[in-house]
Amino acid sequence: MRRAVLTVLLFPIVVPAQGDIFPVEEFYGGGIGYSAMYMTLDSIPGSNKMKSLGLDPAEFKTPFVIHGGEGFAHIAGRWRLGGYAGMGSSEITDIFDVYLYVNRDTVSGYQAPPAGSTGDYAVAYESQFPKPSIRARFSFLLGAITMEYVVPVYRDLEITAGALMGIGRVNLSFDQFAGNPEWNDLFSNNMYGEVTNGTIYYPVDTTGTTLQSAIDTLQGQYLMPVNVSHSMTNLTGTFFNFQPYVAVKWQFLDRMGLRISAGFNKGTIAKSGWVLNDHYPIDDSPKSAIQGVTIRAMVYFGL
Repeated sequence: MRRAVLTVLLFPIVVPAQGDIFPVEEFYGGGIGYSAMYMTLDSIPGSNKMKSLGLDPAEFKTPFVIHGGEGFAHIAGRWRLGGYAGMGSSEITDIFDVYLYVNRDTVSGYQAPPAGSTGDYAVAYESQFPKPSIRARFSFLLGAITMEYVVPVYRDLEITAGALMGIGRVNLSFDQFAGNPEWNDLFSNNMYGEVTNGTIYYPVDTTGTTLQSAIDTLQGQYLMPVNVSHSMTNLTGTFFNFQPYVAVKWQFLDRMGLRISAGFNKGTIAKSGWVLNDHYPIDDSPKSAIQGVTIRAMVYFGL
């Protein structure tokens, strides 16, 4: 009987000792580690235009994954300050069959002729050269700070509410190839002709015309490349990124833990905010949203 009474009396003391509630006073510590962000984007910028290039934007991987590093530290009371930096990319490719066609109707572009009619004429292109191909790559770079409020639940478990705020940069590139690129060929010629002593000599085709007439036709016009087996279009946009979230932090070892957060990412590239090949602003580029539901998983070392 005495043992039973002693057990009942000691139980309230022993149990809290095995799992103290997280202290409510100020505490110190921090952590750093690998953090993967899984983002389900509502849409990829320019996806409605990609089909005209022969690409299906639905083939981009989803969710989009950003690999990065994250750190955090307590600054006062239950407030925590941190940082995040990461990048991710996804690409799609395709190889095309080629048909040569003659436009014999009044409609621009190739139209498959109805049976028995004399519409556009097409025949398969036959060559020993590789077929044309295209590759599209979407990349996302993100650098941000995090500010959050901690709500202790148990000794090694806590819930936080916060926001990730920083600068995001997206890149959308299209590579089109006509044949297999070879290292030496990439340096053999300028795309507009031969270079001698800092001057480009552009070849002029005089077929069906006179020399002077052919030259006069080119004067004042944009010059078309003459040595091209590959073209690349590189589009970039920079924006302010905001991502509110709720996270759960579990310290499963003395100096190691796991953080899982769920939130919603919101970023907007302003109208005329896209840049071509890092140099030329595209004045008529549309406003583009970079938004979607996110889940972030972090394995950290620290407290």
